[in-house]
Amino acid sequence: MARSTRRGRGAALGAALVTVALLAACGGGAEDENDDADSSADPGSAPDGTAPDGAEDPTAPPESSSEGTAGSPETPTDGGAVPEEVLAPELEGYADLSGQTIEIATRWTGSERDRFDQVLDAFEQATGARVDQLGLGGNPVLAITESLDNGRPPNVAVVGSPTLVRSLAEDGAIVPLAEEVRATIEDSYAPTWTDLGSVDGDVYAVWMEATSKSLLWYDAAAYADAGVEEPATWDDLLAGLRELSGTDVAPVTVGVDYGWPLTDWFENAYLRLAGPEAYDQLVDREIPWTDPSVVETLEVLAEVWGDPELVLSGGLDRSYPDTVENVFSDDPSAATLVGGEYVAGSIEGQTDAVVGEDAMFFPWPEMDGSAPTVVGEAGGAVAFDSEPGTAELMRYLASPEAANIWIALGGTTSPNQRADLDLYEDDLSREIAQQIVGAEVFRLDLSDLVPPDFGASQLEGLWPVLIDFYEDPSDPAATAQALEDAAADVYGD
Repeated sequence: MARSTRRGRGAALGAALVTVALLAACGGGAEDENDDADSSADPGSAPDGTAPDGAEDPTAPPESSSEGTAGSPETPTDGGAVPEEVLAPELEGYADLSGQTIEIATRWTGSERDRFDQVLDAFEQATGARVDQLGLGGNPVLAITESLDNGRPPNVAVVGSPTLVRSLAEDGAIVPLAEEVRATIEDSYAPTWTDLGSVDGDVYAVWMEATSKSLLWYDAAAYADAGVEEPATWDDLLAGLRELSGTDVAPVTVGVDYGWPLTDWFENAYLRLAGPEAYDQLVDREIPWTDPSVVETLEVLAEVWGDPELVLSGGLDRSYPDTVENVFSDDPSAATLVGGEYVAGSIEGQTDAVVGEDAMFFPWPEMDGSAPTVVGEAGGAVAFDSEPGTAELMRYLASPEAANIWIALGGTTSPNQRADLDLYEDDLSREIAQQIVGAEVFRLDLSDLVPPDFGASQLEGLWPVLIDFYEDPSDPAATAQALEDAAADVYGD
């Protein structure tokens, strides 16, 4: 495996002509490469993957910003604006690793890579180790597979999917985290993050970054004029939308032309109504798409999608960029849209609206007493060996000190509950971080965890079936059966 380190030792990792057998047993995932899929996978779905820019590929959802909330200034990566006590914390209790070199493979480039180097600097100063950041290139799964085939994996790699964590663990390619690392995780993270990185009772992953797709963006003026407040529950949301229906703008806009925005609605509603266990079972094909929990979710969505008083007409011919302009242009036609953090960048790029003033957001509301819940993206570190230096680096990456450096430098959101929220560069970034660290349930985007022919295809699966349901939401049970038929075809049942 060719090495590309921050010390300038060589070229980037080469791609290998191998299949992604690591994921086959799990039914695919965000890191899958599927040449037969007719559309791009979600480019924001896996922090360790790359994909075309959503602006160039209209079938692809926009990429979640890794540079912080749009409209906010990025802190210089030279650390000039970051307090010294944050950049160079006093780390205690770490082993003396002088003379040792530890390799960590990541997908980051440019300023992201530079910022993570500064996170690693504090560990080097505390331990005397040298940490080389390796580039995974455009296909992280193939790069990791090649390194394993060659018998020389990095000590640590950053991956973006629990599916990949599970596959690597079941193959024996990665090792369970040491007790000290697990104790740091349990002290610094909500239990959902331990669960997300666990396989058969052992913890394998330290989740270092996350984004939220559980947001509803709204025109502040439209809500204020109608006297509508940010909702806490689904019933509150429906009541507010009905209040907005009496104004000059439609309460909600949905861009349906390629289908992926509808999956964001479904995933957020399903996770809250059915719960994380059923969500995982649906991903793993342990329950069918005809399960009553799926039908119930479709029935709830039909309350909005099937009400012409609530939804702006013409959704079948509307793209996601159109919905941004519907809500935030100078002459808005709608008041609300569902979307992730990426919406902030779209607002800034397409309109004159100011994020945090004209354009606001609230978290997807509680449904039937659901716990605080987030659907999003995440990036976590896994270890390929049990060497003391590897374990110490993993323990550091799980620490609030490492999270604080990265947060203060800008460009990431940490799920670490002990990180300092005051270090975020603006109020909106802080609110998103609060939603993520306060989540009792976090799951990755369901459509990115299933095979792309089912989760991200215009021909069959979630996209076309949900488009049909949006057009006519009168028969949720029939839609659930259509989803099951498509899943059976893709999975080869």
